Amino acid sequence: MTVPGYRDAPIETWDPAAPIDPGEAEEFLRQCYAENPRLGPVEPRLSEVRAQLAETGVYRHTADELSYGAKLAWRNASRCIGRLYWRSLVVLDRRDVTAADGIFDALVHHLHLAGGTDAPSREPGTIRPVISVFAPATPGRPYPRVWNDQLIRYAGYRNADGSVTGDPRSVGFTAAVREFGWTSKGDAFDVLPLAIETPDEGLRLFELPDRAVLEVPLAHPELPWFADLGLRWHAVPAISNMRLTIGGLHYPLAPFNGWYMGTEIGARNLADPDRYDMLPEVARRMGLDTSRASTLWRDRALVELNRAVLWSYERAGVKISDHHTESERFLAHVRNEERAGRQVPADWSWIVPPLSGGATGVFHRYYHEADLRPNFYLDDEARALSRGDVPAPAGRHAAQRSVAAPEPSAGASEPLVAAPEPLAGAPELPPPALKPDYVALPWYAPGPRTEALPLPLPWAEPPRSTPSGAGPAPQPRSGLAQPRSGLAQPGSGPAQSGSGSAQSGSGPDPDDASGAESPPALRPACPLGH
Repeated sequence: MTVPGYRDAPIETWDPAAPIDPGEAEEFLRQCYAENPRLGPVEPRLSEVRAQLAETGVYRHTADELSYGAKLAWRNASRCIGRLYWRSLVVLDRRDVTAADGIFDALVHHLHLAGGTDAPSREPGTIRPVISVFAPATPGRPYPRVWNDQLIRYAGYRNADGSVTGDPRSVGFTAAVREFGWTSKGDAFDVLPLAIETPDEGLRLFELPDRAVLEVPLAHPELPWFADLGLRWHAVPAISNMRLTIGGLHYPLAPFNGWYMGTEIGARNLADPDRYDMLPEVARRMGLDTSRASTLWRDRALVELNRAVLWSYERAGVKISDHHTESERFLAHVRNEERAGRQVPADWSWIVPPLSGGATGVFHRYYHEADLRPNFYLDDEARALSRGDVPAPAGRHAAQRSVAAPEPSAGASEPLVAAPEPLAGAPELPPPALKPDYVALPWYAPGPRTEALPLPLPWAEPPRSTPSGAGPAPQPRSGLAQPRSGLAQPGSGPAQSGSGSAQSGSGPDPDDASGAESPPALRPACPLGH
């Protein structure tokens, strides 16, 4: 039997005009109330929902139902290796935020909360798992959505000779947003704007404040030349184009994040031939024999590239985890679920890490294949938009944005799990000045990228500018994550990675009010991934 979503079997096509399935609503509510006895008996709630569906054709989740439904969707996500901590997901209720400006403000807040840059009481890099749930789709009506597949993604530019500067995955989307008015430097790590579409406003482009984009420059503990490659990557992998389905209601805009597993960056984003394709260059600088595959030059270069990623993130204090630790955590999750009488849906081809798979415990077994709901789904139209297959830019909207860090919109609901409050008397972050070459586009608001520094914290720092200039080779940028005081410097020997590191995600998250650990990162190229 072929299960949708497994072995390349297509998922069930979503019809936005279809009525809400009352059977699916009842199934979810019975599960939600059975697993949460504090909510009381389910029958009164079922009667209420049946009456709402009969009268209006829709119903509204309570705050508790929305929160638990989002967590169940993570628990049921068969392609995610990091489900051990599904209960610790921070759920932000944004169902009352419908205007593009408010959506953008909420997404920026999401990145600050997820990346640890939301308050002076937290250090940048203490990644939290967060989901922001916006309004569900009403059958037959248009709905807000984000075209980007991730909130943070690097642009890709096709050169005249056919080569690509930046991320080849983003070439189509980059060309599309440039048609809609976006301009950029043409560097290898330009952050793409957010393309937010609403029924009333159409498409509007918003440039992320640099303070919301936490990045880590990559170096190696033993190879000094590695830093000269100018590589870096961002800290928060936030998927933004998957549909969240809970009890027959569909939430097309529900971006969510975990934190990175090292192989997502080192074995996929930077290594895949159709991405940054860095293995040949790393092998050349290592002096490896690349004349034939049997020298295993790719394997040796891949290991060092992944060592650089783990070491750089840990040195900068940005949470990350290695694939061996994540594999053991996933098996612990399987055991936990089995003790609770539940099978764990898992797609073997996505759970096994892309590096040293046979050396991990997740390799040596089969898994239950099932399409359980609540869950996340990537629809064909959302996938096409993220690749740049978009309508013509007639009537486009250029977002008129201030450069100051946005405040939560007035229409936004309070989060179900409150973010840490800023310390009393904390200074406000001063807005950066617009660069002269961008003055003609007031909606384009470049500024300093957030630094993963121990002290002073970013909101206490003066703005920094980023160097200009384009070229095929990635250039180091000032104002990125720097080594923490007292940690290993390049060439001083490898830092410890794995279960002993507080930044690897192995211990409890001190910023999680529930006391539960935050989840590890999500699989690269996985709809719940990199």
